[in-house]
Amino acid sequence: MIKIKSTSETCIIVLHEIYGINQFMKDVCESLSEKNFDVICPNLLPQEIPYEYSQEELAYENFKEQVGFENSAHKVKGLLMDIKDQYARVLILGFSVGATIAWLCSEDECVDGIVGYYGSRIRDYEGIHPACPTLLYFPNVEKSFDVNEMLLKLEKPNVDVYMYEGQHGFSDPYTYAYNEELAYIACKQTINFFRSNGMNSVEGSTS
Repeated sequence: MIKIKSTSETCIIVLHEIYGINQFMKDVCESLSEKNFDVICPNLLPQEIPYEYSQEELAYENFKEQVGFENSAHKVKGLLMDIKDQYARVLILGFSVGATIAWLCSEDECVDGIVGYYGSRIRDYEGIHPACPTLLYFPNVEKSFDVNEMLLKLEKPNVDVYMYEGQHGFSDPYTYAYNEELAYIACKQTINFFRSNGMNSVEGSTS
């Protein structure tokens, strides 16, 4: 688990991909901390050492068999209960499976906003109706489903969705799918979202 605490009244819970808390997740947490947010990144895997990107298939099987979405959401909701009285606002940022887990937590009254990057399995939980502001990013092409079809089903109150011409993983500079321009655009929107919904005093939203 990563915990970076300062004097912020806003905490962002960062939820990792199937690989665990790797260098990309560490970079994300550090970047958010530098923008004056408190950050917590729980390790949802049964081991401490993250998987390599080359172990994608093994990492996915491990997540599916030993971790799971509902179980992970239960753990995150427990974390929310533990910290809710310490902060004025608590937000969640998730990547891939982490985005789907964030989506599963979006109906919780303790959550003040979520951001999800390419949460492809959100399609399995379309019945969720977020009670908080929700910002989702998707690439225009996914291997296993029609993104445009899913976006139509995500037209709900509190949900804003952006689709970019990129690949799953476009924000991660350590992968082949990385797109520097898209990563910058999405990051800027995300920070504006957090500042707007997190009552952070550093800057106001430009969105």
